[in-house]
Amino acid sequence: MHVTITPIFAALLALIFVLLSIRTVRMRWKTRISMGDEGNVEMQRAIRAHANFIEYVPITLLLMLFLEMRAVSIYGVIAIGVLLFVGRCLHAIALSGKKMNFKFRASGMILTFTALIVGSLWLLFTYLI
Repeated sequence: MHVTITPIFAALLALIFVLLSIRTVRMRWKTRISMGDEGNVEMQRAIRAHANFIEYVPITLLLMLFLEMRAVSIYGVIAIGVLLFVGRCLHAIALSGKKMNFKFRASGMILTFTALIVGSLWLLFTYLI
């Protein structure tokens, strides 16, 4: 077992997480809101983009890691990683502007769900065959 793909995606996604964290901290400084969102829509979007990222990325990375440990095709793991990465980028961009981009948000969630579902089903399949 040699894990080579998942760490690369984990590193790339960690950088996006840092950017979302910085965005949230900057918004807190700008609005002087240290806790919660106080009803500020921009603050709510920054918080949700940050939180949504951390709600979906770890479990999907775990699925990718487990698939790699099961020695499945690295191209499949790369495909799941690309779906996750692009999905999370689109979702973050959608929530980062002055006005929410619903097409990017929906596309981002569809790609993220696809990565999660494909990874889950594929991993289950490796235990059934």
